[in-house]
Amino acid sequence: MSTTPAPSAGLRFALTRDRVHDVLAALCEEAGLGTKAADDAELIKFTNNAVYRLPAAGLVVRIAGSATVVERVPVVIQAARWLAQHDAPTVRLVEEIPQPVRAVGATATFWHLVPSTGPEPTGTDLGRILKHIHALPAPGFALPSWKPFVRIRSRIADAEGLAGADRVFLIERTDHLELLVQDLEFELPAGVLHGDPFMGNLIPAPHGPVICDFDSLSYGPREWDLIPAAVGKVRMDYPTDHHSPLAAEYGFDVLTWPGFPVLRQLRELRLVTSVLPVLNTNPGLRAQWRHRLDTLQHGDTTTRWSTYR
Repeated sequence: MSTTPAPSAGLRFALTRDRVHDVLAALCEEAGLGTKAADDAELIKFTNNAVYRLPAAGLVVRIAGSATVVERVPVVIQAARWLAQHDAPTVRLVEEIPQPVRAVGATATFWHLVPSTGPEPTGTDLGRILKHIHALPAPGFALPSWKPFVRIRSRIADAEGLAGADRVFLIERTDHLELLVQDLEFELPAGVLHGDPFMGNLIPAPHGPVICDFDSLSYGPREWDLIPAAVGKVRMDYPTDHHSPLAAEYGFDVLTWPGFPVLRQLRELRLVTSVLPVLNTNPGLRAQWRHRLDTLQHGDTTTRWSTYR
């Protein structure tokens, strides 16, 4: 097991696109795979995590891209094992590798590669997966409470290169929304949440879709897990409406719930602030981030957003 110290907030400067492959090679070596395991690596995405596919090894590597994400890794590992124990339709950790893996100041987790050979996931699939997760008994470890404003404030504080006026706007909006959320009356019983179940976190596995990304797993209002698809319908430039079949499968349409406008604003604020800690190290995100922030600042609820790339 590695004795490399856990990374500090400085990680966000180290994990840049020009050296992330070298970081990956070091992590593969620390995991016992050898540095050559990274030779055929394919970058899946690079936002809060740099996620690589290692086809020859049949693995996926998630490298935490900021100190905020690193802090969640222990819970992610516990959650993955707990979900596997309950045979939930989720990705699986590689148990033969001690998790997490640390090298050159970076922290990563290694997962079994899921062959993306199944049919394209639908909103119905997401609704079915959420029903499965929401029906699980409470885990035997301390599941974090749903505290979205703590993470949002952490990311604002972590941001570098953020203009003073933008920082003030985001702080004031966060404070305002926190008061509104405190007054919400939820209809669904509280319980285990995936926390970020949008369609991009579904993988079309051969025997049915599975869900990934447990960074936001927590205990809180079930309505929150229904918000991403609903916001996807009303805000994102997705070509397909995944919300309607999800609502039909799950049996609850969050768009008709009186609290939806408040949680929509919270979801959109999260989508803006989520990449703040990595904007400097991943400047390719900045144009879409600026577009999103501008619409919020102008009270524009109709202009569509695109996926971060």
